[in-house]
Amino acid sequence: MKANFLLIIAFLFLTHCKREQKISSPDWEVISSRLQFKDDDGELDVKSGNFTYRFEKNKVPFHKIILLNASLMGFVSELEAENVVIGIVSPEYIYSEKIHGLIKSGKIQNVGNEQKYDVEKIISMKPDAIFTNYIASFDNTYQLLKNNNIQVIFLDEYMEQSPMVKTSYIKLFGKLLGKEKEAEERFNQIQKNYNDLKKIALQSTSKPNILANEMYGDVWYMPGGKTFTANYIADANAHYILRDNTEEKAVTMSFEEVFAKSKNIQFWVNAGNHLSKKEMLNINPFYAKLDVFNKGKIYGVSGREKQKANDFFESGVVRSDVVLKDYIKIFHPELLPGYQLTYMNEVR
Repeated sequence: MKANFLLIIAFLFLTHCKREQKISSPDWEVISSRLQFKDDDGELDVKSGNFTYRFEKNKVPFHKIILLNASLMGFVSELEAENVVIGIVSPEYIYSEKIHGLIKSGKIQNVGNEQKYDVEKIISMKPDAIFTNYIASFDNTYQLLKNNNIQVIFLDEYMEQSPMVKTSYIKLFGKLLGKEKEAEERFNQIQKNYNDLKKIALQSTSKPNILANEMYGDVWYMPGGKTFTANYIADANAHYILRDNTEEKAVTMSFEEVFAKSKNIQFWVNAGNHLSKKEMLNINPFYAKLDVFNKGKIYGVSGREKQKANDFFESGVVRSDVVLKDYIKIFHPELLPGYQLTYMNEVR
C-alpha cells in the first residue's frame, strides 16, 4: 500500500504540475519501505512497519524513554542522549560504560529482561515513550502499557539489510530526542566515511572468497545473498559464497552442503564470538574438514565484548562505516596498514 501510495503521488506530480503548485503534499523523510516520517504543521507523523504514530507539538522531544532492546541503545549513545534513558531491560547485554555508570547512580532502572518486563515498574516510572522491536508474543503487555497511556514505539531496524539504511534510523531518533542537527551531522559523516571506504576497497585487484556465520546444532545459518552481511562483504570488494542468492534472510544448510561450496575460501567471517579454533572444534569437530579452517583465516565478532555484552550489536548497528572498515582490513589488509580491528577478532 505504501509503495502504491508513493507511485500515485509521483504520477499526480508529473501529470498535474499546475495543481501541485496549489496543493502540495507534505514531504516524507523516507528511510526505507519500513520507516518514514514527516513534520506536519509542527506535529510529527511516523510510519514504522505496520504501525503509524502522530506526535503532537507538546509531546516531542521526549525527555524520559525506556529501551527494551540493546541494539537501540547504539542510536541513543551516538547522539550522546543517554541522559534521557530512564529504563532498560537486561542491562548485562549493554556494552556502553556510560550507561552502566548511569545504572550504578540509579538514573537508569532495570525494568526486567527480554523474556518478561516489569510492567508495574514501567508504569510507575511514567516514561514519555518506550522503544522496542515488535514481538508478537508480547502483544498483551504492549496493550497493557498503552492502556496506561504509555507510548510504545516499534522500530524493527534489525530487518533492514542495507548497512547505511540501518544507520539512517538515527535521523528518527534525532527527531524524537531533540537532536535533529546532531543526527544529521553524524549520519552525513558516517555515510561519507562509508562511501570513501568502498572506494578504497575497490583499489584492491584481489577479490577473496568468503564464508560466513556458523553452525547451530546440525544447521548452518548462512546469510542470504541480499542480507546485511552479504552487502557488507560486497562493499568490501570480496566474493561471498552465496552472492548469487536472492534471500534477505538466513539460508539453512547442512554441513555437507556448505562443505561442497567451500572450496577455495580464503576467509571465514562472523564465526560467532569464539576466541580460539580449539573452542570451535569442541563445539563442532566437523569444522576441521573445511580448508578455510586449516589454511585460511577465521574472524569472529568479539573485538569489543564484555561478558554478555557485545558492542558489535550496539554501536556497530549505527557505525556501519567502522564495521565496513573491519571487513576491508580483513580482506585487503594492505589497504589499511595502520588500522586495528574494532569489532572483529581473529580466531587462532
